Amino acid sequence: MKTIVPAERLNSVSEYYFSRKLKEVAEMNKQGKDVINLGVGGPDQPPPQAAIDVFCKAAGRADMHGYQPYVGIPELRQAFSDWYRRWYRTELNPQTEIQPLIGSKEGILHISLAFLNPGDGVLIPNPGYPTYASVSNLVGAKIIPYDLEAHRGWQPDLEALEKTDLSNVKMMWTNYPNMPTGAPATIELYRRLVAFGKKHQIVICNDNPYSFILNEHPISIMEVEGAKTVCIELNSLSKSHNMPGWRMAMLASNPEFIQWILKVKSNIDSGQFKPMMLAAAEALNVSPAWYAEVNATYRRRRMIAEEIMNLLDCSFDPKQSGLFVWGKIPDHYRDSEALSDKLLYEANVFLTPGLIFGSNGTRYIRISLCCNESRLREAVMRVEELVVSG
Repeated sequence: MKTIVPAERLNSVSEYYFSRKLKEVAEMNKQGKDVINLGVGGPDQPPPQAAIDVFCKAAGRADMHGYQPYVGIPELRQAFSDWYRRWYRTELNPQTEIQPLIGSKEGILHISLAFLNPGDGVLIPNPGYPTYASVSNLVGAKIIPYDLEAHRGWQPDLEALEKTDLSNVKMMWTNYPNMPTGAPATIELYRRLVAFGKKHQIVICNDNPYSFILNEHPISIMEVEGAKTVCIELNSLSKSHNMPGWRMAMLASNPEFIQWILKVKSNIDSGQFKPMMLAAAEALNVSPAWYAEVNATYRRRRMIAEEIMNLLDCSFDPKQSGLFVWGKIPDHYRDSEALSDKLLYEANVFLTPGLIFGSNGTRYIRISLCCNESRLREAVMRVEELVVSG
């Protein structure tokens, strides 16, 4: 008899690491082990109260529950445009240069389907967000890793890339403030990326969800003159406004790129819930004081997370941005997964092994700041006990 088998594309990807590991953590918790999860970067603080109020009021209205435009409501596109003007010093036409998304992770898929044919080359950072590679595999693209290394500030060596064969490369993924390393971007880096993309006709996709987290001066690749001609920038309210479950994000680019992506998106999903879009528009109008309060909490947490790194004899850059502390592990551990598993099974503390982000992360671990201070303090005590006991 004929056997049903999955599509061949599934051979190119595996279940997302956190999907697998969090099931294991959940099972350990069922057994009463009380695992402290310092792995996932899911903000645990609430969104702006004004956004919650707008959502609750709108959701109670009878005229709010129908299908919405694939391009999002005008209020949300305008709010994104105003936000970019206010914080990133960038003018975006809300009608033609902004596309709301149901999360930037989904946007990675939409962009890849819109631009990449099977066999097209894609430059993927190593270390980098695993979804860049997994989505590229799903669409049949050819992954070309490029190194990010500590001695270069975790920035790409564009001169070295230009000495390679770029003839088949169509897209390059970048991400700053960088995840997982926390390295910040500079306008000079963005200028070089834009020039690189123009010179080689490569679409530069900049993923920018962390620019408000422990970062005094948010910047965007769209600030660079001429960036729209060759760049796409993803941004999200998940991290910047504590709205991960709301799935509110956007991308910015030139009108032609936007229309190509919309062709894909409109055949995959539908418009978002209107009360949520209205709430997101409200959230984008928060004052600088709101961001400052959120970051004050993250700074206190980071100090505690750094204690864990010090207990483990890990080295790290205290100037990192974003939701994580990224640290290099001591030589006596085989790799980051060995250390991560030791902490999970012997101290009931879950940290992310850097090797899931690529080979250049093999000697690193990552601690999330999305955990309250009391649980972080408990994690410190557990790790200290484990270190002392050997």
